Amino acid sequence: MEETGTIDIKTINEKIEKESAFVDLLMLEMNKVIVGQKHMVERLLIGLLGQGHILLEGVPGLAKTLAINTLAQAVDGSFSRIQFTPDLLPADVTGTLIYNMKVNDFSIKKGPIFANFVLADEINRAPAKVQSALLEAMQEKQVTIGDETFVLDKPFLVMATQNPVEQEGTYPLPEAQVDRFMLKTVIDYPKIDEEQLIMRANMKGAWETVKSVVSTAQILNAQKAVREVYMDEKIEKYILDIIFATRYPEKYRLPALKPLISFGASPRGSINLATAAKCYAFIKRRGYVIPEDVRAVVYDVLRHRIGITYEAEAENVTSEDIINKIVNEIEVP
Repeated sequence: MEETGTIDIKTINEKIEKESAFVDLLMLEMNKVIVGQKHMVERLLIGLLGQGHILLEGVPGLAKTLAINTLAQAVDGSFSRIQFTPDLLPADVTGTLIYNMKVNDFSIKKGPIFANFVLADEINRAPAKVQSALLEAMQEKQVTIGDETFVLDKPFLVMATQNPVEQEGTYPLPEAQVDRFMLKTVIDYPKIDEEQLIMRANMKGAWETVKSVVSTAQILNAQKAVREVYMDEKIEKYILDIIFATRYPEKYRLPALKPLISFGASPRGSINLATAAKCYAFIKRRGYVIPEDVRAVVYDVLRHRIGITYEAEAENVTSEDIINKIVNEIEVP
């Protein structure tokens, strides 16, 4: 894999290896506080490097809040947390105009969205108005308050969490809005030996302090470097085959999936799958994408982008089962 036309893989590889040196430092720093949950930490980095956002689903107490807080400390970025509740207003997220009696005029009070790392805790607890205010800021990377528009800080990562346990008093995110999230990661319980370490550390009450080991400037450089990771045309075709198989399964020798899928992944799906695969290669300190990179991120990128029918629900088929069948059927380049 030396020369491909005018592309010099060796040079790209050396550059990426140099640019991605901070990844190990960052992981090491986060592991001081986060026990296990390697999958979640990697996905947070993919979201950060790919300039996307993450939706985390997991039962309470799995260190979702702690993870993004630790990442903000390790990256030397600003962090804010919004606890979503049914009585929250869009202005509570974005900010509002406040009347200032001294100057007899309105002044702008910025909301918690103005931070590098924003934790939207239990996003499905807030009504649609608040959800759409947050999602608009995520998409446009800017906020309008009154007649002024403010560009949000860079890097900008929103990590929204939702609790799959309770359905009462929640407002599920509409499919079209969930599509704005680059990744949807489902977190599981820690392993027994990991939980033993968590328990011990809590009993001692002595957590290690997290130092900032990476600057925001380094992250912005890394975001540019990720785009330079080389992706062969065969890998692009592989990604498109996976996406198109979610839309037209019968064309990919998967006619049995047709009645189970109500809608397939959107073009955002193919863009995000390609970006996430490049980010994964970057984290693994490689300057080119291999099929394993695509397979590593495909579930997180597509699980919230495939609609399942009532028939699939009746048969207990999840979007993950569908992705599994597609990935096993599509020929690997």
